[in-house]
Amino acid sequence: MADQNQTNQAYDEIQELKELQPVRIRPGMYIGDTGAKGLHHMVWEIVDNSVDEAMAGFASRVIVTITKSGSVIVDDDGRGIPTKKQESGKTGIELALCKLHAGGKFGDGAYKISGGLHGVGASVVNALSKWMKVWVKRENAVHYMEFNSTDYYHDPDHGAQLEPLKIVTDVDFSDKNSGTRIEFYPDFTIMEKSPWDHEIIASRLKQLAYLNKGIKFIFKDEIANTSDFWEFSGGIKQYVEDLNQDKEKLTPAIIYGEMTHDLKSPTESGKVYRVMGEIAFQYNKTYNNSCYSFCNNIRTAEGGTHEEGFKLALVRLLNKFAVEKKLMKEQDDKISKDDVLEGLTAIISIKHPNPQYKGQTKGELGNTEVRPFVNDITSLILEKFILENPDEAVVIIKKVLFAKEARIKSLEAREATRRKSPFDSGSLPGKLSDCSSKNAEISEVYIVEGDSAGGSAKMGRNSFFQAILPLRGKIINVEKAKTEKIFDNEEINAMINAIGAGVEPEFDLTKIRYDKIIIMTDADVDGAHIRILLLTFFFRHMRKLIETGHIYAAVPPLYKFIAGKNVEYAYSDDELEVIKQKYTDSKYVIQRYKGLGEMDPEQLWETTMDPTNRILKQITIEDAVLADQNFSFLMGDDVAPRKDFIAKNAKFIKNIDV
Repeated sequence: MADQNQTNQAYDEIQELKELQPVRIRPGMYIGDTGAKGLHHMVWEIVDNSVDEAMAGFASRVIVTITKSGSVIVDDDGRGIPTKKQESGKTGIELALCKLHAGGKFGDGAYKISGGLHGVGASVVNALSKWMKVWVKRENAVHYMEFNSTDYYHDPDHGAQLEPLKIVTDVDFSDKNSGTRIEFYPDFTIMEKSPWDHEIIASRLKQLAYLNKGIKFIFKDEIANTSDFWEFSGGIKQYVEDLNQDKEKLTPAIIYGEMTHDLKSPTESGKVYRVMGEIAFQYNKTYNNSCYSFCNNIRTAEGGTHEEGFKLALVRLLNKFAVEKKLMKEQDDKISKDDVLEGLTAIISIKHPNPQYKGQTKGELGNTEVRPFVNDITSLILEKFILENPDEAVVIIKKVLFAKEARIKSLEAREATRRKSPFDSGSLPGKLSDCSSKNAEISEVYIVEGDSAGGSAKMGRNSFFQAILPLRGKIINVEKAKTEKIFDNEEINAMINAIGAGVEPEFDLTKIRYDKIIIMTDADVDGAHIRILLLTFFFRHMRKLIETGHIYAAVPPLYKFIAGKNVEYAYSDDELEVIKQKYTDSKYVIQRYKGLGEMDPEQLWETTMDPTNRILKQITIEDAVLADQNFSFLMGDDVAPRKDFIAKNAKFIKNIDV
C-alpha cells in the first residue's frame, strides 16, 4: 500500500472534466435504465464510494437508511470528501458531486481499488435527483452543501448548488473525526416512480459484508420500521458456509486461502499492480454448480480470467491426485471442468486496481495476468488440503469421478437434445404445435400445464407467431435428480428440443427459436409448483434465458364476472371487489376458475394469450447468489428447513390457491 500521506494527497486532488447536463438528457447511458433497476443503481453508486473508503482502509462501517419521505441516506466514517478549493476555484465536494469523471478515484494513489462507475457514480446520482444534501466531517468541523439538480437545464455550471459550502453544528454522524453523509431524493420526472425494494437493498449490503470482512454494514428502513446489520469476520468463508447451509456437505471443511501479489500489466510496459485474491470453496452432495466470482465487489456473472484460473487448477490437481491414489488410471478419460464443478460451492473474489472487463456490463473479467495468479492461489490451498486431509480428499475425488461417469452416460441423452437446424421440423417434439413464423424475434411458445389446457390454447392462439407445448403433469425436480436422469426425461427433452438452443455448458442463446418462453399454469398450488419446477430447470440448465429476459409467466384470471350482457375478468380478489362496485344495482354471476382447462379457446385467448389484453410477468434475476440459495432451500433434499419455513410463514397465507 502506498504511503498514507501520498494517498491522502491524491485523494484531495479532484479533476474536473465534464458537466452533468447530458445525464438528464440521456439518463440510460449513465444509469442503465430509468426503471426500478436504475433507481436502485443510484443507491449502489453512493454505497460504492463508501465501500471504496473501507477497502482503502479508511472506513469501518457503512450505514444506508431509507427515510419515511422516500429519500436515501448513505454515510460512512471514512476520510470525508475533500472540502478545500481546487484549481478551478470550486470545492472538492462540488467537483465530486457536480462533474462527470471528477473524483479522487482518477489520481494515482487515491484509491488503489475501486468499484462503481469510476468517478461517474455520485455525480450521476446528483444529476438524477430532485435534491441532494451532503455533510462532510473533517478538519474538526461538519461541512454542509445542498444541490438542486433540476436547475441544470437553466445553469448547468452553477445552478445545482443552492448555497456555498458552510459549517453546521447541528449534525454529527460519525464516531470518528471524519466521514461523509449523502442524502438524495430521486427526480421522478426522469426516474420511474416505484418503491424502494427492501430485500434487494438488504441482499446487496449483506453480500458486500461477506466480500469485505470486518466491515460493518447497517440498513435502516424507516418505512418498514426495521434495522439490520451485517459484519462477517470470516468473509467469503462464511459466505460459502451460508450458501451451503441447506445442502448436505460432502466434507466438513471449507477450503480457503488468500494472497496479495504484485502483478505486471501485460498491456502497460513497466506497470505493476498490487492484486489481492481470495478463494473459498466446499463440495456438497448436490449435482449443481454454485460457483460465483467477483472483482472489486462487482459480480462477474459471465466469469472471466479469475474463474478460469480457479477451474484450471481444480482440474489439474484432481486429475493428478486421482491417478496417484489409483482411483483412476492414467490412460482413462480425464476429469473435466464440468466434473469438478458438480456439487461445488465456491466464491472467487479479486481486488484489482485496474480491472479490464469485456463489454459494458462488467460481466466478464479480461485481465490475463489474473489467470495464473488465481491458479497459483487455488493450487496452494488445494494441495495443502489434500496433504492434511487425505481421507476427505478421497471423498471429493470419488464424487468428481462419479460426476465423470454420469457425464459420459448422459452424452447420448444430451446429443438427442441437439438439433441440426433450429427450424428443422424433423427434430421438434411431436407434442409441439409450432407457429408458422420462422422469425424468432416475434415468435413465442407457451409451455402449458396439461393436455386439456394445451388443446384450448392450441385452438385459441394466433398460430402465426404463437406455439404451444403441453406438458403432462409435473416435470422432474432437477435440483435432486442425477444428470443422466434429467436428460432421459421426456418432458425435459421436449422443452429442450422446442427451444432449440441446447443446455449448459453448450447452451447457445443465438439459436433460440422463440423470443418469449411463457409458462402458463393454473392459478392454484399445483400450478405454482409446476411453475417452480420449470424455473428450477431453466435456472440450472438454461440460466441465460432468464438473465436475458426470455422467460415469462402468464397470469390467467381467477374470476369471470357476468352481469347481463357485460362480461369482465378479475385477476385478484381486489379486482373482483372493484368490478362488483360497478354493478351494485345489477344481478351478477361469478365463476371462479379452478384451472385453465375450464376456459374455452376464445376465453383463453382473450384473457391470457392476446398481447393486447394479457398480463405477463417477466422472470428476472436480481441476485443470482440469492436465487441459488432459494432454489436449494425450496427444491433440495433437506426437508427440515422447509418444514420450519412453512411453520413460521403459514399464518401469513390468506388464500392458498391465489
